[in-house]
Amino acid sequence: MTAVPDVGRATVGGTEAGSPSWLAAVGFVASALGRLGRDPLGAEALLLERGLAVGATSGRSANGSCRLLRTADGWVAVNLPRPDDLELLPAWLGAAISPSSVLTDERWDEIADALATRMSVSVVDTAQELGLAVAMVPISESDQDDAQLLARSTRDPSRPFLRTSIGGSVQERSLAGLRVVDLSSLWAGPLCSRLLAQAGADVIKVESTTRPDGTRLGDPELFQRLHAGKRFAQVPFGAGQSGAALRELLATADVIIEGSRPRALDRLGIDPADVLATQPGKVWLSITAYGRTGPWCNRVGFGDDTAAAAGLLVGLDLDAPEFLGDAIADPLTGVLSAALVADAVAAGGGLLVDVALREVARSVAMRAQVQW
Repeated sequence: MTAVPDVGRATVGGTEAGSPSWLAAVGFVASALGRLGRDPLGAEALLLERGLAVGATSGRSANGSCRLLRTADGWVAVNLPRPDDLELLPAWLGAAISPSSVLTDERWDEIADALATRMSVSVVDTAQELGLAVAMVPISESDQDDAQLLARSTRDPSRPFLRTSIGGSVQERSLAGLRVVDLSSLWAGPLCSRLLAQAGADVIKVESTTRPDGTRLGDPELFQRLHAGKRFAQVPFGAGQSGAALRELLATADVIIEGSRPRALDRLGIDPADVLATQPGKVWLSITAYGRTGPWCNRVGFGDDTAAAAGLLVGLDLDAPEFLGDAIADPLTGVLSAALVADAVAAGGGLLVDVALREVARSVAMRAQVQW
C-alpha cells in the first residue's frame, strides 16, 4: 500500500495516541483487516491515511470544516464543508448571522454566539431540514437511545449494520474477478472498494458527468491513493433514458457500492431491491451517514460530525470535547464495509448491506468504554 505521510503520531485529535478511544479504533480496524485476510498491522496507517496534521484543536476538525460548539444544553458538531453551506447560514440562524462566502474565524464566532442560547435538538432539526451536516453530541445514556437507533435496532455495538436477503444466493465465491461498481465518493466507500480491488476484485469507479467525486479536486493525492487499482467511468446520473448507461453498469455488477441517501436514489429511479432481484448473488452495499432506514435516513453527515454524533470524541468527560483523529468515521466504516462485502460474497450474495457512519463510530466508542 502507498506510504502514508508522516503526520506525527504522538497526538491524535488532541490526545495521546495510546488513549482508550484511539486504541479501540485501531483494534476495530485491525479486526476488520483480519477478516479480509490482510495484515492487521496496517490498521493505524489506514486511520491516518488522509495525512492531515492533527493535534490539540480546540474542537476543530483536522480539515477545518467542522467544529464542536456549545448550545444551551450541551454540544453540537457543525460541519460546513461545501460552499453552498455558507449560503444557508442565515436561513438556519436568522438575523444572528450575515451572508458570507468565506468561513472565517469571525464567522465561526458568530455561529457559536447564535447557538449558545439554543437547544441542541432544535438546532440540529432545523439545520438538517436545510441539508446542513449538524449533529448533537450525546451526553447521557438516553441520548444514545434516539429514534434512529431504536427504529433500526442497531444499539448492539457488535453489529453496527443491517443485512437483508434479497434476490437469492448462489454458490460461495471469492472476490477474485468479481465486478464491483462503485458509485460512492469521498472516503469511506472508495476505501472499501480499494480494499476489494487489492483482494482481486475488478473495481469500476463511476462518477457523474456533471458532479465528479469532490476528493478529486479537494485532495488529489488522497484520491489517487483511494482509487489505486481501479478502472474509471463517467456516465450521466439521471432518471429515465438519461440514466440508461448507469443502469446498464449496475446490471453487470456482482457488487454495487453507493453512498446516496434514499431520496437521491429515488430521484434516479433506482431501487436497490429491484436491482438485487434481477440476478441471484448480487450484493448491494449502502454507506450513509445514519442508515437507509429510520426517521433520520435522509439526514446529511460526514466523517467528523457523525463521529461526534456517536460520542467518539476525547475530552467529553471533562466537558472539553475534541475530535479523535481526522474524519474517523470514514476509515472505520470503509474497512468494516469491505469485510462485510467479503462476508456477503462468501455467503453467496443476494444481500443488501446497510452501513451507517454514525453507528460504526458508536460501536467503537462503546467498545472503548467497555474495554477500558
